[in-house]
Amino acid sequence: MGQGQRAVSNDLDKQIAATHRRFVKAMDGRLGAMSLETKERYFAVLSKLAAKLEESEKGLRDIMQEMMAEAAGLILQEMQG
Repeated sequence: MGQGQRAVSNDLDKQIAATHRRFVKAMDGRLGAMSLETKERYFAVLSKLAAKLEESEKGLRDIMQEMMAEAAGLILQEMQG
């Protein structure tokens, strides 16, 4: 990786970390207003994703494809109500 690519990669690392912090802050702000059912669905998706990221030897693309398939039903439930 060349110096320019390293700089871009480092900048993206910083932006990703900042976005992670924004995500946590935004979700923390929404938790109090969520129904119990929504919290249960959100927790199910989030905990599965965390487990796959922690333990999987698979690439991120494969993990995301699996998560989309698993989460599709939960997302539809949330959209309906």
